[in-house]
Amino acid sequence: MSEVVAINARAAVRPEVGGVERVARVMSRELGRLRPDRYRVIEPPPQLAHRAGQAWEQALLPLLARDAALIYSPASLAPVASGRNVVVIHDVAALRHPGWYSAPFAAWQRALLPVITRRARAVITVSEFSRRELMEALDVRADRLHVVPSGVDERFSPEADAEAAHRRLGLGPRPYALAVGSRIARKNLGILRLAARRLAAVGVELVTAGSGRGYMRAGERPPGRALGYVPDELLPGLYAGARALVLPSLYEGFGLPCLEAMASGTPVVASDRGALPEVCGDAALLVDPEDEDAVATALVAAASDAGVREPLIAAGLARAGRYRWRRSAELTDRVMTGLIEG
Repeated sequence: MSEVVAINARAAVRPEVGGVERVARVMSRELGRLRPDRYRVIEPPPQLAHRAGQAWEQALLPLLARDAALIYSPASLAPVASGRNVVVIHDVAALRHPGWYSAPFAAWQRALLPVITRRARAVITVSEFSRRELMEALDVRADRLHVVPSGVDERFSPEADAEAAHRRLGLGPRPYALAVGSRIARKNLGILRLAARRLAAVGVELVTAGSGRGYMRAGERPPGRALGYVPDELLPGLYAGARALVLPSLYEGFGLPCLEAMASGTPVVASDRGALPEVCGDAALLVDPEDEDAVATALVAAASDAGVREPLIAAGLARAGRYRWRRSAELTDRVMTGLIEG
């Protein structure tokens, strides 16, 4: 029997990197490093990375992977007709909250996810929160569901080149607090209006990084300076130069920006919803994302109060050190080994 695992890299070739794309890119790399004899990356042409690539994923990918024992798809969708799928489903937000998405996207997810999960050899997700969500929303049996947390690249560190990022992004010497995430409704960035005013009063600017997604409902225009999409190579410096990171999201399957900020020595303020309490533990200030005053109070403290900042920085560095992509690859390979040898 073949022991080759084909990696579906459609999300990995997308030019803009969000959480799902980060997982696809890094796992394509790390699995190959871990077991070069086992893993083979299959990429579509870049023009098929998004919606136009659905036909490639459903029809051509299984043919390109015909010699593989398994097809590993790290971005929530997989070829429906294949009986060789191991699929990573990050969350079920489109099923739980379809109003956050375009009607066609929500319908596509509602149609495909139940079939994919039912036919998959195994389903991987990124947190215990998402595991419970999948069991409830998609009736995935516990013995077919595996939790593999995401990791943090070593390039996210307090020593990252903040000056180069600031120069490229037009940021001056003024201190700033940072929000990183797509400009979509569930990120809840509109709640930061009061925080932006209070930060300004202590000499700190609010800066947001992230672009919109066409298939998701746009949220309120974020307050403060909007950088738009920040190139991936500038993110480490942007994190390292920030006084604090805030993620007031209403729903997260994981919350990778929190760990990336922690690894960068940046204090974190995060929502107490979804997977964020699980991922952040006691290394962040957790707040009700619908309480404008609580979000503002926590963010100002994290950005300007040394008595709050210093313990958060130390706890964050320790917390982020527990999440490594090598470990994510090892856990994923363990799932593959069990299927191939079982």
